[in-house]
Amino acid sequence: MIYINVQNGLETKPKLLYQTINLKTALLLNFERLFTKMKKQFLFTLGLCLSLFTYGQTVENEQQVVEGRQNSAEQQQKPYVIMISVDGFRYNYAEKYHAQNLLALSKSGVKAKTMVPSYPSITFPNHYTMVTGLYPSHSGLVSNRFYDRNFKQTYSYKGKTTTEGKWYGGTPLWVLAEQQQMLTASFYWVGSEADIKSTYPTYFYRYSEKIGIHERIQTVVNWLKLPVEKRPHLITFYFPEVDHAGHSYGPDAPETRKQVLFIDSAIKELNKAVKTTGLPVNFILVSDHGMTPVDTQHPLRLPAAAADSTKFTIAFEDILVGLYAKDSTTIQSTYQTLKSQAKGYDVYLRNKTPKHWHYDAANDRFNRIGDILLVPRWPQVFAAANRKPNPGAHGFDPKKVSDMKAIFYAWGPAFEEHKTIKPFKNINLYPMVTQLLGLQITEPVDGDDTLAKKVLKK
Repeated sequence: MIYINVQNGLETKPKLLYQTINLKTALLLNFERLFTKMKKQFLFTLGLCLSLFTYGQTVENEQQVVEGRQNSAEQQQKPYVIMISVDGFRYNYAEKYHAQNLLALSKSGVKAKTMVPSYPSITFPNHYTMVTGLYPSHSGLVSNRFYDRNFKQTYSYKGKTTTEGKWYGGTPLWVLAEQQQMLTASFYWVGSEADIKSTYPTYFYRYSEKIGIHERIQTVVNWLKLPVEKRPHLITFYFPEVDHAGHSYGPDAPETRKQVLFIDSAIKELNKAVKTTGLPVNFILVSDHGMTPVDTQHPLRLPAAAADSTKFTIAFEDILVGLYAKDSTTIQSTYQTLKSQAKGYDVYLRNKTPKHWHYDAANDRFNRIGDILLVPRWPQVFAAANRKPNPGAHGFDPKKVSDMKAIFYAWGPAFEEHKTIKPFKNINLYPMVTQLLGLQITEPVDGDDTLAKKVLKK
């Protein structure tokens, strides 16, 4: 570009150079300002993202406290109970893997030969059965995944549905206690994060596997050191490690042994730490189910008639597939087709399942059991196309597969000493714990007081 001096018509090259320099300077200054602004925006955005991430981490690991509650004067005099679940801890693991601390503690108090899970012997239904005294068909939690015909929604143990109170029937132990002015706490349990009957435990945590065992144990001790009016009398506590190892490696693997011994050490530490409070605390140690090796070389594939999503909503588990008909007229014909093709699994209509399951149309209070059920025969399991099953599984009928059976150990001032009892159903835990804590059961349950009579001191 050439600038012209209008007065003499001559080229004014010095002026051109000066203006060119000014233009370059201006451009540089503008670029610097723009860069500075972008840099600030970037740093602000980065800071915001980091803050949100940190907030998410904090919320996930942060204790939740419901303010404004306290124990009534009457409840302050009641016993203390820590109810611990070790997911997937098979009835014979302590002996099999020489868990010396668990064996010693169980011998000091009461031990059941086995505790029998409810059908299906999977995690969410059985954890909830233990704290409600209801069979899964009566509590509404009929599987880890299921479809609700009234809500027209699917519940999943891995989804936000776990925190929605509408899915949970019955009155869990912590809800019952809080209703009767007894404070409770939960370091995880199925349902404890949901507003069941508009009630949470007074103290609880959102589920996370990022909090170390020492911190978790110290939290329990801190709860028990609270002033009497703020101190929880029921604490639930959950361990996932043994179940993870059993699924991933199988029940006979060294990795599973390692986790059993981790639990052995953790329970010893917890028991020792609680003693420092000087409180007369009772311990109940249970599992939701056992674990069994399965056939990983010959997985069952979902037959075409069962995989038709235009006709059925499908709730898929490796040990139980539920088909929910979109048109009821297709049920019978599909059932007949599946029945004629079945190899390695059984096919049931919802109104014709084994009576001892308590898992049929007549018992289905929330209308959540599939119209057609596909149930593998041990040791086979279903697997999604092109996938290999895990070497360990559970969910089978405990009456047919003894590996499904769970543990029950209890010790403390309220329990009998040096006693072994016969196998019992896990629906009977609820009435026993309510009796121990002096709580009144407010609605019908499936369990009874037979366990309480055997294990509690008179």
